[in-house]
This record gives sequence, structure tokens and C-alpha cells, in this order.
Amino acid sequence: MALVSSAWHVAIALLVFLAGALLVTWAGRHFGTGSRRSLALYAWHTLFCLVYFWYVLEYGGDAIGYYRTASGGARAFDVGTYGVVYLTRLLIEGLGVSLLGAFLVYNLFGSLGLLAFDASLRIVTRDKSRTLRRLATLIVFLPSVSFWSSGIGKDALSFLATGLALWAALDLQRRIPLIGIAVAVMLLVRPHMAAMLVMGVSLALLLHPGTSLARRVLLGSVALAGAAALVPFGLEYAGVSSPDTEALMSYVEGRQGYNMQGSGAVDISSMSLPMQLFTYLFRPLPFEAHSLFALAASVDNVILLYLFVMGGRAMLRHPGRRYQENRLFLWSYALIAWLMLAMTTANLGISLRQKWMFAPMLILLLLSALGTPRPQPLRPVGPPPTPVMQIYQRYGIRPGQQRRKP
Repeated sequence: MALVSSAWHVAIALLVFLAGALLVTWAGRHFGTGSRRSLALYAWHTLFCLVYFWYVLEYGGDAIGYYRTASGGARAFDVGTYGVVYLTRLLIEGLGVSLLGAFLVYNLFGSLGLLAFDASLRIVTRDKSRTLRRLATLIVFLPSVSFWSSGIGKDALSFLATGLALWAALDLQRRIPLIGIAVAVMLLVRPHMAAMLVMGVSLALLLHPGTSLARRVLLGSVALAGAAALVPFGLEYAGVSSPDTEALMSYVEGRQGYNMQGSGAVDISSMSLPMQLFTYLFRPLPFEAHSLFALAASVDNVILLYLFVMGGRAMLRHPGRRYQENRLFLWSYALIAWLMLAMTTANLGISLRQKWMFAPMLILLLLSALGTPRPQPLRPVGPPPTPVMQIYQRYGIRPGQQRRKP
């Protein structure tokens, strides 16, 4: 497939990139991120967009399949795979984008998710040591965070939804509309994950001790109604015929035999649950790497494993520490998603992409538990000094005291 086939394709790709830079800068101000850092994140993510674009041209991939299907004609709206096809079709018909232009649009979705992820980690580490702040930055710039979310596919939109949900969790009571946007975006590509988000929000709003009874009833009722509608829909989308135990176990056993082709396939049916959880989140390790991409992913996994061990140790040592973020929502969503995906994914290549739908939640939970806040300088009590008092303070004299002549 050709990069571009007309001058318009070149122009629209350039316009998409420049418009993305403006949008990222605007969003960065709302996330409390400076323009320079916002543009650096956008440039970093776009670099991986171009690498991903080269990769699918060279070796093929789902992204080309999405674009070709979208170019073939109009399709009725649906969620999941056809949600991506439908959105790509709108881009082709509305903007006339080429494959490169479509990649850059999805790259913008992923960049906004990365920006929200970065802003959330900076919030929970802003009063911590420089080492922890650098660790947070290192995690944001891990290659596996940006690679899969930079091209045409479900991962760009699901990562955007995850980033928005993570940012909303820092002040859940005031950012419920943002959670609604995150659920809607996730619903477009992965309805079962949207159902898990709603379940997590429902638990957080109903059980959070700081919420008034009236607000708890109101918001909890809305969240429960959304869960009642989305959970059956998500189960049906995933292929579960009914929500009873037998049907769920049959679904899990069936999924454990899917995607067993290729070098990334692992036999999870013979593993214990803890081993399935470890395999999904932390493998491949460096000694299991079979290619350059697998080696890069393994280095990322080692960093995540280190964070998991140190953060878990810190939480055990300080169980009563108070946190800013709504940890009930983050823990409930992350653990439900981790458990379900680890029990049903038998391919490490797929887990490398899909784990970023919940891994940012775990990373924030663990980072916020590490270290202790730095002591803040005491601020003077009372009104600021007048200009005359500032002169007195500068020369070290008291009011009414005459300064000695040299």
C-alpha cells in the first residue's frame, strides 16, 4: 500500500500533525503540563507512530486491514472492530486522509492519553524525591506505552479512555463527566472493558466514606444503572452467553486455547492463577526475548516488576497512609481487568498491547505509595509586607530605628 497517492494526502497529513500539536498544547494547559513538555510527549509518541507505520507496511498488521475495510464502502455503526472501521471510514470520507493521515489521527488519540497519564503521575509524585519523579518520567517514556497506541486500531482509543479515567480518579467526585467520556470512548472499541470501568466507578461512589448520603445515592444509582446496562452487553460482546458461573467458566476455558499460534503463544491453561497474573503483566522477561521488539518489551517489564515489588513493599509498611486519588476505583477496575484478561489471554504479543488498559492504574497506585512527601517551606502568616517593610527587612533594621551611616 502506498504512503500517499496525491498532494492532498500530503497536505492533510501535515495539517493533522500541526492541528494535533495545537490540541496537545491546549490539553496540556488543562492537565497542568507546560507547552514544552506537552510537545515533547507529542513528538515522542509521533516518532513511534512513524515506526509503527513502517512496521505495518513492511510486515503487515491489523491497521492496514482496518483501513482497507473502511475504504471499501460504508458499514453500519457497531462497536469493537467495526467501531474502528466506522471511525476510519468517517476520516476517509470527511477529510480524505491516506493511510498515513489516518495513522496520525489515531496517534493524536494516543498522545492525549499519554498526556493524561503523565499529568496523573506528576501529580502523585510532585512532593516526592527527585528519583521518584524521574522514575515516573521514565515510565511515561517507555517504548511499549507509546508504540501500540500510535496507530490505527483499538489500542489508541482504549489508551485514551484509560488516561482520562486515571486523571478523573484524582478527583472523582468533581470529574464524573470525564469518567463518562472515558466510558464512551472505551465502549466504542472494547465494551467489556467499559463495563469494568462502570463497575469500578459504582463501587467507588457507593463505598467512598467521604461522600454524603444524598450524593452517594444519586451518583451510585446512575453508576449502577449504567453497570446494569453495560455489563450484560459487555459479556455478550465478549461471547458469554449468560452471566452464570458455568457459562463464565466455559468462556474462560475456551479463550485459553485462542491465539496459540506464533512465538508469543503460552499455555496458560496449565498455569496457576498467580502465574497467569504474572505472565500477563511481566512477561516476556529479558531471557525470553526472541526479537528486538520482544527485548524492548522485556526491559519495560523489568521496570514494571521493580515498581511492583517496591510499591507493594511500601504499601505493606505504611497501610494507613492517606492518598489524594480515589484508590477504591483504581484498585477495583485494575484488579477486575487484570484478573479477567490474565485468565483469557494466551499470547504475550496480545498482552503487551492490552495490559495498558489497566497498567497505568497499577503504576499510579504503586508510585503514590513510594517515598515520603518532601517537607514544604513554612509560609509567613499574615498579609504580605508593605514596600516600606520590605526595605527595612532588606537592610536588617526595625521600624523606628535609624540606619547607621557608613
